[in-house]
Amino acid sequence: MAYVDWSIQGPAIANCNCDFSCPCQFNALPTHGDCRAMTAGKIDKGHFGDVDLSGLSWCWMFAWPKAVHQGNGEAFLVISDHATKAQREALQAILTGRETAPGANVFNVYASTYSKIHDPVYAPIELELDIDNRTGHVRIPGIIDTSAEPIRNPVTGQPHRARVALPHGFEYREAEFASGRTQANGPIKLALERSHAHLYSMHMTTNGVV
Repeated sequence: MAYVDWSIQGPAIANCNCDFSCPCQFNALPTHGDCRAMTAGKIDKGHFGDVDLSGLSWCWMFAWPKAVHQGNGEAFLVISDHATKAQREALQAILTGRETAPGANVFNVYASTYSKIHDPVYAPIELELDIDNRTGHVRIPGIIDTSAEPIRNPVTGQPHRARVALPHGFEYREAEFASGRTQANGPIKLALERSHAHLYSMHMTTNGVV
């Protein structure tokens, strides 16, 4: 099957309710038996066919009653409010896993696990990330406030650096692990404190992670 040629590049973050390192990264069950999470990214450079996506941001919020692969999840998507109609349609096609080779990236994989997707919202998204320093934030007024900082050594209080490489990962090839905090008040409520987060340089295409 032929798919639209697309590519998105830029910084991205995820924060979930698991303990630091998140067992899901290693094909294990989630820390608390369920998964509640957010992920967001900023497109520094991107396109969908001939539609330029540069300068746009997006944010997903998720809730699964058990592990992600066990399904019955719900999802809620926010896209930058300054996106044009064509850009909105293009980003929704990418972020819901359409126009993507089966199993090629996280959006396509996750799409098969939802039983409910809330109507998307278009709103101002403030997203700033420093991947190397494991810091940053995502803010959408009235909807979500996420921040990340380094994991701290419990004895010395000094930053503890950990990064993970997944050569065949469908979300990233390498990510910096961090401590995350999220409060979300939209259709999917999140209240995460000092839980797993990872920051990475996103580069995804029609056929997978670069």
